[in-house]
Amino acid sequence: KAGVNLSFGGAIGLMFLMLGCALPIYNKYWPLFVLFFYVLSPIPYCIARRLVDDTDAMSNACKELAIFLTTGIVVSAFGLPIVFARAHLIEWGACALVLTGNTVIFATILGFFLVFGSNDDFSWQQW
Repeated sequence: KAGVNLSFGGAIGLMFLMLGCALPIYNKYWPLFVLFFYVLSPIPYCIARRLVDDTDAMSNACKELAIFLTTGIVVSAFGLPIVFARAHLIEWGACALVLTGNTVIFATILGFFLVFGSNDDFSWQQW
């Protein structure tokens, strides 16, 4: 059930991104650069989870650095369409659609880590 909801959320987020690019009134594909941020955002946290032992109760500097880098990537993903709109590369309506898609996609990525991030029988860390 959770996998279906996550895939539905990803599809809705990508639909908003594509609408911001491909609608005839916008017809510019600059916002597709946000896809790089979608791919890059989980990488620091995944690397930190592989390197860090979760047995210590104190906060770990490696995990906190990974969360900081992930936050920087997410903020950049929200800032890029705004910079494009201010530079008149895309319209503000396309910017709004891309920002809506960003919100849905990053909520989906967060949901993936909340659902599959625990260390029970099936874990994404086994990949």
